[in-house]
Amino acid sequence: MAGPINWLLQIVSIARFGLLSIPRRRGAVVATVFGIAGVVTVLVGVLSIAAGFERAMAVSGSPDTAIVLRSGADSEMVSGLGRDETRVIADSPGVAHSAEGPLSSAELFVIIDIPKRSSGSDANVPLRGVERAAFQVHDNFKIIRGRMFDWGKDEVVVGTGAAEEFDGLEVGSTIKVGRAQWPVVGIFTANGGVAESEIWTGATVLQETYHRGDSFQSVQAKLISPGAYEQFRDALTSNPQLNVKVQRQTDYYFERSETMSRLITTLGFLIAFLMAIGAVFGALNTMYSSVSTRTREIGTLRALGFGAGAVVVALMIESLVLALIGGVLGGSVAYFAFNGFHTSTMNFQSFSQVAFAFRVTPQLLLRGIIWAAAIGLIGGLLPAIRAARLPIATALREL
Repeated sequence: MAGPINWLLQIVSIARFGLLSIPRRRGAVVATVFGIAGVVTVLVGVLSIAAGFERAMAVSGSPDTAIVLRSGADSEMVSGLGRDETRVIADSPGVAHSAEGPLSSAELFVIIDIPKRSSGSDANVPLRGVERAAFQVHDNFKIIRGRMFDWGKDEVVVGTGAAEEFDGLEVGSTIKVGRAQWPVVGIFTANGGVAESEIWTGATVLQETYHRGDSFQSVQAKLISPGAYEQFRDALTSNPQLNVKVQRQTDYYFERSETMSRLITTLGFLIAFLMAIGAVFGALNTMYSSVSTRTREIGTLRALGFGAGAVVVALMIESLVLALIGGVLGGSVAYFAFNGFHTSTMNFQSFSQVAFAFRVTPQLLLRGIIWAAAIGLIGGLLPAIRAARLPIATALREL
């Protein structure tokens, strides 16, 4: 028992001396800490974009809501349904009902140009025409400023994300729809979902403006329960009157987010990896500097009976401590700089903008700390081995 305890005491003693000597190497130490902090900041910052985008899509869907498109369509933009088809869908088994009728909303989806606040350049913003049941079908819809649009009038309500990202969407302003100017009468929230990137109006007035007749692009249906989905899907796909594709809302929005999230995540890791290479060299430089300035100390300790293994572990601990300081610093910068930051990006399925907020989650911060620790351990390994292999006689000649 005395052996392991003695070995641990050796490690603690060597590590303590190393950490106390940091002021003599403060230039190299500061460069290493900030280098690792930079890696963590970039990694967490970029991944927070993907996390924010994924959340916006995830909270948009509900397991007890289904979306119906034309068979073969992968988005609302390329789908098309007639009025007779939407009625058959609304009357299908599994659809929930209220006192006013089935909770099914046949919807129209078009794109209009609105200038961005940040750049002033035009961007594609979704304009959705909905039916009365939409506000029970789409979860968490709530008017927070102004009022709801009047049915049959050329009026719109705007999601909070769109209002923040794009110019001229305040209550009382007007937007160009077709050849007319429509007033913005309200701002709504949708629990941070993709609907907050959209502008909503009545489906009928949107059909008239864009000469769409009695056609729609999707049907959103609230089901009796999540378990009613298979009954609803099978009833539609087996109906010879219909040629449709049925998905849960959750699955639909997951597919919309998957490609973009993968792209952002891959880019984030690539940038962080390239920066990490530089940070590893910084850590190597710092630890080699530590070894060179402590040659006499290490030689003396070895002559007094301190083991080579204790030297290696102590120097690795020193490198790890510096790396973790950099990781915590980088994570803190990422959190305060990026968390909650609002932006928008292109949804390639609909070629429209999706507004969302960056999310610096505990999982991302932990991932950043792990990267910092890995950099520290890799950067400290070779200098630690060099120090352990340093001949005692050679080290003592430095005295």
